[in-house]
Amino acid sequence: MQPRNMSMSGVVDLAAVKAAQEAKAKAEQARAQSAREGGAGAISPADLVIDVDEAGFERDVLQRSAEVPVVIDFWAEWCEPCKQLSPVLERLAVEYNGRFLLAKVDVDANQMLMQQFGIQGIPAVFAVVAGQALPLFQGAAGEAQIRQTLDQLVQVGEQRFGLTGLTVDPEAEPGGAPEASEQPAGPHDGLLEAAVQALDSGDLSGAVQAYKNVLNEDPGNEEAKLGLAQAELLQRVQGVDPQQVRRDAADKPADVRAQIAAADLDLVGGHVEDAFGRLIETVQRTVGDDRDTVRMRLVELFEVVGPDDPRVIAARRALARALF
Repeated sequence: MQPRNMSMSGVVDLAAVKAAQEAKAKAEQARAQSAREGGAGAISPADLVIDVDEAGFERDVLQRSAEVPVVIDFWAEWCEPCKQLSPVLERLAVEYNGRFLLAKVDVDANQMLMQQFGIQGIPAVFAVVAGQALPLFQGAAGEAQIRQTLDQLVQVGEQRFGLTGLTVDPEAEPGGAPEASEQPAGPHDGLLEAAVQALDSGDLSGAVQAYKNVLNEDPGNEEAKLGLAQAELLQRVQGVDPQQVRRDAADKPADVRAQIAAADLDLVGGHVEDAFGRLIETVQRTVGDDRDTVRMRLVELFEVVGPDDPRVIAARRALARALF
């Protein structure tokens, strides 16, 4: 099964941002459902370490990563370093008590997964969070380094994706983890699905209109707000000459339109701090309507990245200082 929405380079992937918002909503729904059921859904400590193959990757890794960060241990029976690393990861999975799930992949039996993750040697350890894959480390690693990496992963899962982990009950029967329950269809799911399909097919105008249709009926719909911000950003940068945009921004530092266009390109390219910093500096240099235009574009870019992202939080503070 092909891992979807993988972003391996560390840049901001608009699909990843959307997945983060969806994962956060699903996690909140799961917590609410668990509360209604009196805290049901606890798993055994033995279920924190699972064997995964290509056939079950979608269910066991991608879908579960909407609930909890999934750490993937790529190993093989003949790999001596794997025999040292795997027991440490398994022990830590139990010690972290549901804050991440460990999925073990035998590369000899799952060559396609190994190729799709671009693995050149083992042991190799990746994580999947809200459908987004990221490399953690390759080869032997000390326990202190592993703990530091896992702590960072858990923090990202909690702060950016709202993933608070699994409930573990030592008394639960192994293998008793419940299947994810189907959420009832929301009143705007059809319109949202149409918007996503338009976005995926490159029909940016159609996606913009579909998201606006949802917001006309439900102005507070967070998924539609995020989708609209993404679609409008992609629409703005479609067909532009990046080199010309950057030349204009460099040659005309006081030109509001030039700086805004460059900030859009910065964000699409994953240079989040550069995009925010450029517009905050422009706010400091402008007054009146020009300043308000820049401020509004910056707020739109905040929507694309997500309000809980630490870079957005820092930029909001910087914007407040620039304005007041």
